[in-house]
Amino acid sequence: MRLRRGRPDLGRYADRFDIPAATGDLGVTFLGVSTLLVDDGETALLTDGFFSRPSLVRTLLGRVAPHEGRISMALGRLGLGPAGGRVAAVLPVHTHYDHALDSAAVARRTGAVLVGGESVANLGRGACFDEAQLVVVTPGESRTFGAFTVTHVESRHCPPDRFPGTIDQPVVPPARVSDYRCGEAWSILVEHTSGRAVLVQGSAGFLAGALAGRDAQVVYLGVGQLGLMDEGYIRSYWAQSVEAVGASRVVLTHWDDFFRGLEKPLRAVPYAGDDLDVTMRVLSGLASQQGVALHLPTLWRREDPWSGW
Repeated sequence: MRLRRGRPDLGRYADRFDIPAATGDLGVTFLGVSTLLVDDGETALLTDGFFSRPSLVRTLLGRVAPHEGRISMALGRLGLGPAGGRVAAVLPVHTHYDHALDSAAVARRTGAVLVGGESVANLGRGACFDEAQLVVVTPGESRTFGAFTVTHVESRHCPPDRFPGTIDQPVVPPARVSDYRCGEAWSILVEHTSGRAVLVQGSAGFLAGALAGRDAQVVYLGVGQLGLMDEGYIRSYWAQSVEAVGASRVVLTHWDDFFRGLEKPLRAVPYAGDDLDVTMRVLSGLASQQGVALHLPTLWRREDPWSGW
């Protein structure tokens, strides 16, 4: 079978980049892949914190490590200060490099705790973290950061998982991409004392029934590799994430080409790696049938996905 050349045209979905800018206390800023900054002006939570985005050539041929210049650029643009600032926690959704490569470095820069399973903790240990800055959670456990409550719910990575398994020893960068095994995969529920809640589903995988009884008005839904799956899987994924929490708004993430730096406009993953057109066709149909608003986020813009709620 010949691989389809090129990549999806984001211009086809220009009308989906329509989340209102945040003007109130609570906002979400999309920073590529599954990196999201959720903040209420006093406390901030950061999923993943992946800013280095090494090139395809470096990723395939060499070892990868946090790029201090790109991390500095991103944190500066976001107005996130040094240790002791308002970033309370860095929350990797799992430990593949395109999520967790920079997590420990960003936590160190901001003074945040690094939160996840033992695989995340071993990334912190590889960066010589004090154990007090590492928070190892168990499924269903909740922790409070300012006005936020964060609950880690067990999940799965979208098949195929090219680097499965846990990280059982500290990883010291530079390291091979394969050293960043998936580890524990999470659905992360973030609830605010205002009553607003968001589910961050970083990977297009699910554990059937895991989110039963959970509620969130908004889901940031990872769709990486989803366009390569059959329609039955895509529908099941939607049911086990969006429908499970009763969300009325969905924002799609993990569709961008993460070999391209954040200083450039985002573009979709090539057809050789995913098919965003398939994902948009199926999810647009489901959203329309169920009265769910479907959006794409705008890079760097602090947005209010609860607007009008």
